[in-house]
Amino acid sequence: MRISDHLYVGEKAEKNRFRIICNLRYSKLQAGVYVITPASNGNNILDIYPSFALMQPYYQEQDLLILGIADGYWEALEVAGELVNDMYQKTGGFCLKEFMDSGA
Repeated sequence: MRISDHLYVGEKAEKNRFRIICNLRYSKLQAGVYVITPASNGNNILDIYPSFALMQPYYQEQDLLILGIADGYWEALEVAGELVNDMYQKTGGFCLKEFMDSGA
């Protein structure tokens, strides 16, 4: 698991940012924390996972890039929306790879 240098963080998650990131790195259970990653398929832009899902063996074997963290599902939707809005503003489209390559 990798964490983006330009991590998007929700307002509630900002208070516990350091703790959330440390717990993600050490695979500790965090109720109500969600992570935003690039989509695992070609039909979507982003995936939103509850952080406890990353504790499963399948996800521990994957090289996931965490683009955002949030405290609660609704905040995760807001953070994902902010990320997609920034992507569109910067690139004029919805290509995550192009957005990430542009230094976002």
